[in-house]
Amino acid sequence: MANRYWCGECSFKTPWRAETEGLRRQLEHYADKHPGTPPGGQIETRRKYPNRGYGCLFLAAVALVLLTAVASCQH
Repeated sequence: MANRYWCGECSFKTPWRAETEGLRRQLEHYADKHPGTPPGGQIETRRKYPNRGYGCLFLAAVALVLLTAVASCQH
């Protein structure tokens, strides 16, 4: 599942990343841009496409069907 961290002090937001990577980037942002301020803001969670691995599986299935159709037309 991917998360995006929003800064509570400015308009900064991290890219969509795993929880640990997003949190690390938010902490780095606060240390650099808002020293002495405890990290805050919002965490946005992407739920629509939590696992994109099925896209490749779908394309492989379509390719297999097309290959079968082409092979059957040649006989």
